[in-house]
Amino acid sequence: MTNDTSKKVQPAKAAVADGPYDVIYFAKKHRISNEDARDIIEKHGANRKEADKAGRRISA
Repeated sequence: MTNDTSKKVQPAKAAVADGPYDVIYFAKKHRISNEDARDIIEKHGANRKEADKAGRRISA
């Protein structure tokens, strides 16, 4: 049996890191309401760095 390296599967975590946050996860992470989390995610989309900054500003 040979090892076929052309069929490597990407880890699920890496695939999710490219898209926007899940509202419930983001709200729990920053200890904010689901409504505030939804607003931040809608505003910043897939830019997780900016979304995290906004989440930290609200939770402080």
